[in-house]
Amino acid sequence: MLACYTTGEWIFISSQIAMQLSIPDSVVQAMRLPEPRREAELLKELALTLYEQEILSSGKACELAKQDFYQFSQLLGDRKLLRHYSETEMAEDLDYARHQ
Repeated sequence: MLACYTTGEWIFISSQIAMQLSIPDSVVQAMRLPEPRREAELLKELALTLYEQEILSSGKACELAKQDFYQFSQLLGDRKLLRHYSETEMAEDLDYARHQ
């Protein structure tokens, strides 16, 4: 976060970048989902797709889907999608499993 003092007041500027997607009304109306679930389902679908294509890491996909690691892993399993492991992650998991 950046702060700047100007004209007698502090202005705070976030360094976050946000993106908004525009979905045509006709597409939104055609969705066979109740309105309260639409945003959550779209975020999950986008996160799963971007993760599957290795565009997002598992952590960022979890963040986009607004799911914790275990919930997102369940989504992957439900879709029969494989979790992408780096060699480091696999070594850490194997080490953890050996010490249990």
